[in-house]
Amino acid sequence: MSNALIESPATISPALEVLQERLAPLYAKLAAHPLYRSFHSVADVRMFMATHVFAVWDFMSLLKTLQRGLTSVEVPWVPTADASSRRLVNEIVLGEESDAYEGRPVSHFELYLEAMRACGAPTVTIEAVITFLNNGLSVPKALAQAGASRAAQAFVAETFRVIAGGRLHEIAAAFTFGREDLIPDIFRGFIRDQDDRLSGQLTLFRWYLDRHIEVDGDEHGPMALQMVANLCGDDELKWLEAGDAAVEAVEARLALWDAIAAELQST
Repeated sequence: MSNALIESPATISPALEVLQERLAPLYAKLAAHPLYRSFHSVADVRMFMATHVFAVWDFMSLLKTLQRGLTSVEVPWVPTADASSRRLVNEIVLGEESDAYEGRPVSHFELYLEAMRACGAPTVTIEAVITFLNNGLSVPKALAQAGASRAAQAFVAETFRVIAGGRLHEIAAAFTFGREDLIPDIFRGFIRDQDDRLSGQLTLFRWYLDRHIEVDGDEHGPMALQMVANLCGDDELKWLEAGDAAVEAVEARLALWDAIAAELQST
């Protein structure tokens, strides 16, 4: 994926640096979260994945909301005003919804489900949610009826609260800054060691983590930063609102990590 048409967001607005500085303490807290030291067996990984999959899933609703808001998806088609953001969001959608794995197209969500099945993590709840949504249930009802955990329901509720607000700069900020996992080496090392011990049951999960780091750092991360900068422009209020949305999104991720860590410690 070429970034030749993508300008560095740092050249657009110094407000981006202010926003990132505001988030730095939260990111430090996320990177050092006790969750990453709570894993002792593959059973713990399975438990983590059973909840984390909801964050993988609802990420796509943030992205699709941005695509719908920044591009023309109506017929007859007419061009939207911001060609740069249009390009950026479509590039990100291509990678997230139709990435290439072993020569076949697959969304990162579907790949995550495959990784769960490969290591024996339960997929029944998230699959039930998808079925209920296909049958016309609302997101809250689908989650409740499927028996999603309170932590998963709360996390998804925050995501869809931002979406319902309909403010693209806030949605872009939640998308860009709220999904930064800052996966530490200690966790990746644990997954690698478990995968070696289990003869490859976690190989697909390892690929997912590595791919996530690769595209966020080299491709989707810079694109998303550019998109936030485009949407906020020189509007100080929008930058403030984007910062608030970003903080709330990271805090929601921390709350999700807290809940999963507590669940692991109780078993």
